[in-house]
Amino acid sequence: MNLYIRAFTLFALLLCMGNFTKPAIATVQEIIAVVNDDAISARDFNKRMRLIMISSGLPNNSDIRAKIQPQVIGALINEKIMLQEARNLNREVTQAEITSGFAKIAAQNSMTADKFKAELQKSGIDITTMYAQIEAQIAWSKVVQKRLRPKIIISERDVNDVYDRTMAKLGTKEYLAAEIFLPVNDAKQEKQVRQLANRLVREVKSGKASFFKLAQQFSKSAGSINGGDKGWLHEVQISKEILKGLKSIKKNQVSKPIKTLIGYHILFLRDTRILSEDTMPSRDQIYYNIGAERLEKLQNRYLMDLKATSFIDVRI
Repeated sequence: MNLYIRAFTLFALLLCMGNFTKPAIATVQEIIAVVNDDAISARDFNKRMRLIMISSGLPNNSDIRAKIQPQVIGALINEKIMLQEARNLNREVTQAEITSGFAKIAAQNSMTADKFKAELQKSGIDITTMYAQIEAQIAWSKVVQKRLRPKIIISERDVNDVYDRTMAKLGTKEYLAAEIFLPVNDAKQEKQVRQLANRLVREVKSGKASFFKLAQQFSKSAGSINGGDKGWLHEVQISKEILKGLKSIKKNQVSKPIKTLIGYHILFLRDTRILSEDTMPSRDQIYYNIGAERLEKLQNRYLMDLKATSFIDVRI
């Protein structure tokens, strides 16, 4: 069953990746992490691990579980911090909002909420772990809306600059691409993230996992909830490393992991076309794209700052 089970949000959220190399073996009562005044139990961890394993389509074996363990723990830690910050700002999430979020995800799977819930339970997924994921992301979207969105200022000059640079490239190639982005927030994490990126590429190339399902669960860039979709990209929008990666693959192929200053990128090329006046983005679209990119960077930094000032004790 191709379940789309990642909580909805406009902007992707960073995952914390710690130096954990062995799969957890814990009783459900055990506390495996403390985040300020909140605790994460082994039960929380085990339920989220099952959710990710089933929804991503990865083979359920000890090697895979060991590779993704840092991401699972990191996601749970991030969600605690997001909820804590929302509480600090008096931004509450109602049960009605969680229910609505669940219904939207069900609709994306072409199901009613009741049918979707039944399918999840049939797969052995505890519905409460999905509710928790939805609650955290709604809470974080409210934090972003209150604290960060007012700081995004886009001038006519910003729009004109992108428009002029794009117009100057008429007749060159555009790429319809999807991406899995794995951030490296600490040099100590680099090897671990690289190993995960290589493993994800192998699983996609072998046909054992879907690129788009992996993007929904693992990618930390905008578009991850849509299978990593980045839309049509042109060289004026992307780095030299990403452009080189796109040029290295053909339609329906996946790239090897591409290292940049901020992490590893895995690309999937869906199509190409020639940039023309007909396919030029409108000024409104350019305005939106600039805002979305800036807001994503700002909320990522904000989350990192919150984590840096938090007490986090991981015990496995």
